Amino acid sequence: MTGTVKFARFSIASFALLAISAVFSHAQAQPAQAAAPGAAAHSVGTVKAIAGTSVILTTDAGSEVNILVQPPAVMVRTAPGHKDLQGATAIQVQDVKPGDRMLVRGKLSDDGKTIVAASAIVMKHEDIVQKQQQEQDDWRKRGINGVVKSVDAAVGAVTISTGSGATAKSVAIRVSKDTIIRRYAPDSVKFDDAKLTTIDQVKPGDQLRARGDHNADGSEFTAEEIVSGSFRNLAGTVVSADASNGNVTITDLMSKKQVTVKVGPDSQLRKLPAMIAQGIAMRLKGGTPGAAPGAPASAAGSPAAGAAGPPPGGAGMGSGAGLASGGMGSGAGRPAGGLRSGGPADLQQMLSRMPPVTVADLQKGDAVVIVATEGSATSNPTAITLLTGVEPILTASPDNRAAMTLSPWSLEAPGGGDAGP
Repeated sequence: MTGTVKFARFSIASFALLAISAVFSHAQAQPAQAAAPGAAAHSVGTVKAIAGTSVILTTDAGSEVNILVQPPAVMVRTAPGHKDLQGATAIQVQDVKPGDRMLVRGKLSDDGKTIVAASAIVMKHEDIVQKQQQEQDDWRKRGINGVVKSVDAAVGAVTISTGSGATAKSVAIRVSKDTIIRRYAPDSVKFDDAKLTTIDQVKPGDQLRARGDHNADGSEFTAEEIVSGSFRNLAGTVVSADASNGNVTITDLMSKKQVTVKVGPDSQLRKLPAMIAQGIAMRLKGGTPGAAPGAPASAAGSPAAGAAGPPPGGAGMGSGAGLASGGMGSGAGRPAGGLRSGGPADLQQMLSRMPPVTVADLQKGDAVVIVATEGSATSNPTAITLLTGVEPILTASPDNRAAMTLSPWSLEAPGGGDAGP
């Protein structure tokens, strides 16, 4: 029996399993052990080890599940980005390698500790990495970033502002029924936590990144994908830094109030080199970026303005429609790193080369710029990026333009998200 014939009988059902679905991602996060023996069970994650006909799967929720793959179970391999199982090939459990992504459906064993597989879909780790790189390159080449000025859901248009000062311009982002729209969670810096949503959830003041194509004069942009979020831009001086609790309290220059920000494991803390800080300060004062060694050149106004370098991807196994939170995906559709609103050149890439700092390094009176999540009534905002060494910039921009200039560097700090695609 050929591979095609072998899996054709369940391809329709498996495609439903393969498709990106927020409902599925939430369901798979539940421990398999919670179900009764013999109950239907499914899981998705990264292969940790293979022993005979057993596969140890590290789920996207972080737990480990034992998968038993024995006849009449059917296992196929498909390429990342495929929306169905056309072209998939039948494989054996011996063909699976650590690092591969697997989505499995079956029943819970009598001991309640193992999923006895009925069907499994596998994507090779190497194929996922290659697909990731292709998608990230496309986000760089065909991406645009900015701050949302207005939203017209009726006509499917979002107007964003890119650049700053003399280089500022408005671009109309055109959205169709085929545009994939995601929104970051209110207290998460991870792209994998972004949820599929609709255009009416995009709000003025949001930071937005889109992938697609410009028109001839760059005034309009037809979006294939959009990700947006509301983030806090803070600039001020340190009042206190508690390394034991990971809290930094600053006096915000705009509000003149004290704000406490949580520094978590995904927060990115860096020190801005003096020459770069002076170069940005000269830009804010109206000088030329080239007037100071190391000053970043402007990328605003160009079609590629705002295209940023990629942090490591997050786990997900998805169709060509893109990556959804926890879905079975290749990393396709993931924005390639920072979200910038034009302005200085790609500082997200520069951040990885800047000296790291810790909360313990911060001293009272230090000037900082912070990009943070919104937080809530019960939780402090969480730092995405905290940058020290910005005294020249804040001096040049006492009206807090510095925070707006530097803030859209990153909607996800490098290292955020899972270590997968």
